Amino acid sequence: METKKKIVLIGPAYPYRGGNALFVAHTYETLKDHFDIKIYNYKLLYPSLLFPGTTQYDKSIQQVKRVPNKRLVNSINPLNWFTIAGKLKKENADLVIFDWWHPFFGFCHGIISYLIRKKYKNKILFITENVVSHEDNFIDRFLTRFGLRNASKFLTLSGIVEKDVKQYSKGKNVYRSELPVYDCYQQNKKIDLQKTKEELGFNKDSIVLLFFGYIRKYKGLDILIEAFPKIHSDIPEARLLIVGEFYDKPGLYLDQIKKLGIEDKVKVVNEFVPNEDVAKYYEVSDVVILPYRSATQSGILNVAYGFNKPVIVTDVGGLAEFVNEGKTGFVVKPNSPDAIAEGVKNFINVKSEVDFSIHINEMNKKNRFNQLPEVIKQIIDDK
Repeated sequence: METKKKIVLIGPAYPYRGGNALFVAHTYETLKDHFDIKIYNYKLLYPSLLFPGTTQYDKSIQQVKRVPNKRLVNSINPLNWFTIAGKLKKENADLVIFDWWHPFFGFCHGIISYLIRKKYKNKILFITENVVSHEDNFIDRFLTRFGLRNASKFLTLSGIVEKDVKQYSKGKNVYRSELPVYDCYQQNKKIDLQKTKEELGFNKDSIVLLFFGYIRKYKGLDILIEAFPKIHSDIPEARLLIVGEFYDKPGLYLDQIKKLGIEDKVKVVNEFVPNEDVAKYYEVSDVVILPYRSATQSGILNVAYGFNKPVIVTDVGGLAEFVNEGKTGFVVKPNSPDAIAEGVKNFINVKSEVDFSIHINEMNKKNRFNQLPEVIKQIIDDK
């Protein structure tokens, strides 16, 4: 029997929460039958002072994709980076993978990869979830360049990131995959949709538009709120469901809702949603809206597809790559409340004629993440 190639993946995993930990867990699950893989998790991810949410940890009762890992890496301690480099050298791995999504980790990833670069010549892969940060500035660009400079190869998850990474790759090989379909939040028991709607303050005939995920300016929630009076004027049954933890000041959005006089048509759930509650918000919704000002790819879209829910996305970054127009959702012009309202109207007009779930299932089957083991094998074999 052929010995499995060995991989060490540096990235967040349980007990950390959020999309990056979920992606790392899916990566482990997809590769474990094909490779000898272990995760070097963080023992300190972000210093508490720099984290805008309530907690970095997953407080869910129901665990999803909890994978084995060792909590070893301290993102801000240079002495720890030398220790990690020493451990990596002893692993004698065939590939060391860094999960990269934010320039904050520039020094940590840059120095660890520098210290192992001779041992792992042509064996250091950076999976770049993002390259250009949403708050792109000189410091972020410097940290990104520093963090990625010792990469041997890159794996990107969207066409826009594939394009962005080329300014850092210096002719090194760049491979493609995409985020997995996040269907891990499905519940065994059937959700009573009418009861859930009533609990949220809606009625059985309400058409529910869902905005899901943490709230920052680049997510464009204010644009969606601005669009809602027109949406409601065209579609009186429309209701807006906003679910996610505010990383911006909630008052900015709540005041906007009040000013527009739509408080009775908007439900706001200001919390990081535990795993066991994700399903009810998606199941009760008719369409998921991503009104982003900037983006690469989005885990929220892939959760929506996991529930067979259509999406309305703005044409920014790589979002449009993952939407089959009129079949899995609609792509609209960014920074435009009118365009979002028109997108919702288009959805309603075809809602009874198009079986979105069939098309979403077809797209899910073609998801490139399903071929990740073959891509990683190619990455290891390519010298």
